[in-house]
Amino acid sequence: MKYFKKLVGEKIYLSPRNIEDVELFTEWLNDFDTTDYIGRSGSLVTIAGEKKYLEENANAEASFVIVTLKENKMIGSVSLESINTIDRTATLGIFIGDKEEREKGIGTEAIQLILDYGFCYLNLNNIKLDVMEFNERALNCYKKCGFQEYGRRRKCRYINGKYYDCVSMDILAEEFKGEYIKNKNI
Repeated sequence: MKYFKKLVGEKIYLSPRNIEDVELFTEWLNDFDTTDYIGRSGSLVTIAGEKKYLEENANAEASFVIVTLKENKMIGSVSLESINTIDRTATLGIFIGDKEEREKGIGTEAIQLILDYGFCYLNLNNIKLDVMEFNERALNCYKKCGFQEYGRRRKCRYINGKYYDCVSMDILAEEFKGEYIKNKNI
C-alpha cells in the first residue's frame, strides 16, 4: 500500500484514508481490544460492509490513516467528521488498531496533527468528541490535547452486559496551543 505524507509529525504522519486498507480495518473492527473502547463491539463488520463504509464516508478534507515514519506502517485512523462549514464545527474520531503501537504517545500526536489541520487549515472553531467513561487512556490523552468535558450521556452504551456513560468533550480554536505539522511551509 502506498501512503502519502499529508501531515507529518515527529513519529507518525497522516495519509488520506484509502479503501485498499479495508481488510486491516475489518480485522481491527472485529477485535474486542479495539471495539470495546470505541463502543462498537455490538457490531459485526464484514469486508463488504467496511468497504461500503469507506466508500461512502471518504471525506477528502479530513479522513486519514496514521502511519509510522520509520516503518511506513499503517496503525490506525483519525478523522474530522460531520464538518459544518457554517458553524465551523467537526467531530473527532480516532483509534489505534495496532495493539503494539498503543501507549506510545501516537494517539496524542495524531490528535495534535489533526487539530492543527482543523483549526489552521480548515478554519474550524469547535471540535468535539465522545468517549466511553471507562476509557481512561483516551480520556487522559484528550485532556492532554486540550479537550474539556462539557457533558455526559448517562448509561447510554451497553457493552459486555453493563451500561456505561458516554463523556462529551470539546476544544475551541482559541484554546489550541502549538504547531505540530512539521511539513508546513508558512
